[in-house]
Amino acid sequence: MNDRNPAPARPATGSNAATDGPARGPADALTTPERRHRAVNWYLTGEAASLAGTGVHTVALPVIAMLYLQASPAQAAHLYLLSQIPYLIVSLPAGAIVDRYPVKTVLIATDLTAAALVAAIPAATASHTLTMSVLYTVALALGCVTVLHQAAASVVLVKLAAPALLQQATARQEAVLGAASTIGQYLGSGLLAVTTAARAIAADSLSYLISAWCTSRLPALPSHRAGARRTTLITEIRDGLRYTLGDPILRPLALCLGITGAGAGVVTAFSSWYLLTVIQVGPTGLGIIMGASGAGYLAGALLSPRLIHRAGPGKTLIVSVAVYPVLEVPLLMARPGGAWVAVLVVAGAVQLAAAACATATVRLVRLRLCLPKLQARTQQSATWMVAGSRPLAALAATVLAAAAGVWATLLAGTVVLAGSALALWLSPIRLLTHLPESSFPREEGGPVLQPPHGPAANRRSFSP
Repeated sequence: MNDRNPAPARPATGSNAATDGPARGPADALTTPERRHRAVNWYLTGEAASLAGTGVHTVALPVIAMLYLQASPAQAAHLYLLSQIPYLIVSLPAGAIVDRYPVKTVLIATDLTAAALVAAIPAATASHTLTMSVLYTVALALGCVTVLHQAAASVVLVKLAAPALLQQATARQEAVLGAASTIGQYLGSGLLAVTTAARAIAADSLSYLISAWCTSRLPALPSHRAGARRTTLITEIRDGLRYTLGDPILRPLALCLGITGAGAGVVTAFSSWYLLTVIQVGPTGLGIIMGASGAGYLAGALLSPRLIHRAGPGKTLIVSVAVYPVLEVPLLMARPGGAWVAVLVVAGAVQLAAAACATATVRLVRLRLCLPKLQARTQQSATWMVAGSRPLAALAATVLAAAAGVWATLLAGTVVLAGSALALWLSPIRLLTHLPESSFPREEGGPVLQPPHGPAANRRSFSP
C-alpha cells in the first residue's frame, strides 16, 4: 500500500524534518512533557484496540476454518502459511516505504484497509459464500497490510517518547499490548459462546476503525527522509540489511532469532488444529489457553525491565529463549481432558511471559544501537530474517506432517526452537551485561550505512 500524498509536514522554523532525531520529533507538537505523554497515550490506545480485536480474530478464525469449514491439517497449514508469507516478501520493502512516507498516514491507511478486509469474512458468511479460498485471500492480504502497519508502528515510540524515558515507554508499550491481547482473546472466547465465529470476527473490523481514529489524534509524524534526496528502494533495503548484518550485536540477534521464527512456524502451523481436533479442547478451551498466554505475555512485559536491570540483557534473552521450547513439551504429552487443559493454560502463560521478556530485550537493544533514520529498515531487516522464516517453515511442516504425522512435526519444531537457545549461548549475546550504548552521534546530517567495527565496536557495554 503506497501513500499517494508523500509531501512532508512543514517543519517548524529552525528544524529539519528530514534530520530531526527522536529528541526533537515533530518539534512544533511535542514541546512539553504533557504533549508527549498525551501523544503516547493516543498511540498506545489505538494499538491496544487493534490488538484486542486481533485477539478475537485469532480465536475465531481457527474455529471457522476447522470446525465450520472442516479444514484438513494441510488446509490449516496453508492458512497459516498464507498469513506468514508477507513477512518474507513485504518486510524489507515495508521498512523502506515507511522511511519515505509520513508514518501517521501509513498507520491510518493500513488500519482502514485491514478493517475492510476483516469485514469480508462476516459478509461472506451472511451471503453463504464463505469458503477456504475466501479465508486464504483475507489471510494473505491482511498479512501484507499488517507487516506494513507494524513497520510504521515500530518507529512511532522513538518519535514520541523523550529519549531519557524510552526504556520505560517501551516496557509500558509491551504491558499495554500484552493486556490488550489477553482481553481480546478472552473476549473472543466469550463471543464464541454467545454468537457465531463470523460475527465475533466483526469485532476485529471495528477495532481497526478505533485504531485509525486514535492515530488521527497524533501530531504529524514525518518520515525521516521527508524532503531528502531519494535513492532507489533496492538501495535502501540493502542499507538496512548491511547495517543489521554488519553490527556485532544485531547480527547474532537476527540470525539466532531467525531459528526461533522457523521453529515457531513449524509448531504454530498445526497447534490450533492439534488442540481442537486431537486434544479436543473446543472453542472455549482454545480461547482460555490463548487468553492465559496473553496474560503471561503481560506479566513478562511488566517483569522484563527488572530482569534486564538485574541479570543483564544477555542472560535475560538467553534464559527466555531457552524456556520457550521446554514449555512446548506439555502440548506433545497432552491428552483429552480438563486436567490437561489446565496444564496447557499454565504452560502457555509461562511460555508467553518468556517471549515477552525476549521481545522487550531485543527491542531495547535495537533502539539503543540504531539511528532514527535507520530504525524502520533495521527493524524490518530483522523481521524479514525472523518472521520471514515462518512461511518456509510452515511449508516444510506441511510436507513433514504428510510424511510423519502432526505429532512428529510438532516435535521437530520444538527441537528447532531449542537450537535457537544454543545458538544464542554460543554468540556474543551471552557477554552482553548491560544495555549497549550506541557508538554513533545522534546527529543525522550525513548517511550512515554501516555500524562501527574494530575499536569503535568495543565501546559497547558488554564484557569481553
